[in-house]
Amino acid sequence: MEYCFGPGDGSATMWVGAPDVDLDGDGDLDAVRLDFDGDGRLDDAIGDLDGDGLADHAALDLDDDGSAESYFTDDGSGTWAIAVDRLGAGASPARGDLRWLGLDGAEHTGGPLVDFDGDGQADDQLLDSDGNGLADRVLCDGPTGAIGYVDVDGDGRWDVQLSDADGDGAADKANAL
Repeated sequence: MEYCFGPGDGSATMWVGAPDVDLDGDGDLDAVRLDFDGDGRLDDAIGDLDGDGLADHAALDLDDDGSAESYFTDDGSGTWAIAVDRLGAGASPARGDLRWLGLDGAEHTGGPLVDFDGDGQADDQLLDSDGNGLADRVLCDGPTGAIGYVDVDGDGRWDVQLSDADGDGAADKANAL
């Protein structure tokens, strides 16, 4: 796994490390233990949870049970800007607070249950399939059946609306947004 650190002056150093800790709790080694926060202890980890070979998650002050005091994801710009609430040890980042965009493009945080469709009830489920802290799926119960939205390209904007009018659990229609 590759990761990059810099002192904030524009310079940076690339590092390569073999994963030696299971950050997401699935039994596979996906992170490198290091001293990310500078406290002199190897109790932090930087991991690759989307499997592309580049670090995209940082956990600070890991306990023996795998829970972290702080947990961050890379927002795509190379900075650890998105704090994630992991909901305890071994919980998927997809279960914590996520950033998400409404259909109008306004940014929100919360989840996993939110009022995405504006019906006044927080019963729409956000999903983060790539674990980057940004919702890329949402499932809603609409007046004529289930409706889903998908961010296909990972830019945070919804690209496709899926609908299941007959209630069989399979999409009957897909519309580009």
